[in-house]
Amino acid sequence: MAFRRSGVYKMPDELRRLVRPGLLTAASLDAVAAAVRPGVSTLELDAVAETVIRDGGGEPNFMLVPGYRHTVCASVNDEVVHGIPGPRVLVPGDLVSVDSGAQFEGWNGDSARTFVLDDPDRPDVVAERRRLNDVTEASLWHGIAALASASHLNEVGGAIEDHIASQGDFGIIEDYTGHGIGRSMHEDPPVFNYRVRGRGPAVRPGLVVAIEPMVTTGGIDTLTHDDEWTVSTRDGSLAAHWEHSVAVHADGIWVLTAHDGGAAGLAPLGVTPVPIA
Repeated sequence: MAFRRSGVYKMPDELRRLVRPGLLTAASLDAVAAAVRPGVSTLELDAVAETVIRDGGGEPNFMLVPGYRHTVCASVNDEVVHGIPGPRVLVPGDLVSVDSGAQFEGWNGDSARTFVLDDPDRPDVVAERRRLNDVTEASLWHGIAALASASHLNEVGGAIEDHIASQGDFGIIEDYTGHGIGRSMHEDPPVFNYRVRGRGPAVRPGLVVAIEPMVTTGGIDTLTHDDEWTVSTRDGSLAAHWEHSVAVHADGIWVLTAHDGGAAGLAPLGVTPVPIA
């Protein structure tokens, strides 16, 4: 999914227009969270997300990507991103990453969550997968918290990397990054999930980015399946993926794809999000 060149900074009215698609995206993932369980297919999860977005007056923006015909990407176990929903039925212990997006009146939201299905017969397996998932989600919140006080965007990747490194031996996928978001789902600038040399664009009002760490229990090399979409870890290690779209505005930051603007996730890190006026 290629980036589209666009103005990096949005005007105040444009930030307000990003609120509704963000909330629709969050609602679609809420519905997936309520439906995901053993015995459900990834295609059924796709239908659940599509219904919520369309009932809310939006349209699935993944369907607007040439060649892609679904509402979500559903990636299981060693699949990192871009898994195509289909007849695959989930089983106990599966690690399921679901990436969803909504467009509303020409503006976009993009978010991802990973779910670990319970398996009473394999508690050690479930514990390992939950650990990976928890580290990945927490790294996202550390990145968002860094954005709140950063002078330049690439400080976000440093904060994500530092948190993951502090938690043990995990890999951070480098082949795929976060991105800007607005009129297009994928815009400049790239948002790295690790420390890089350059500072990136200045963090100032109007910057809107999708931050999305992808973390593995093993290596960071990936391969793309014959379907030309699904991306897996080359070594077969597990992968988790979390993402939020976040706006920087005159009074602070606001997580567009969280119903509370990110308040619950940011509170432990001492950051209070401020609604977009």
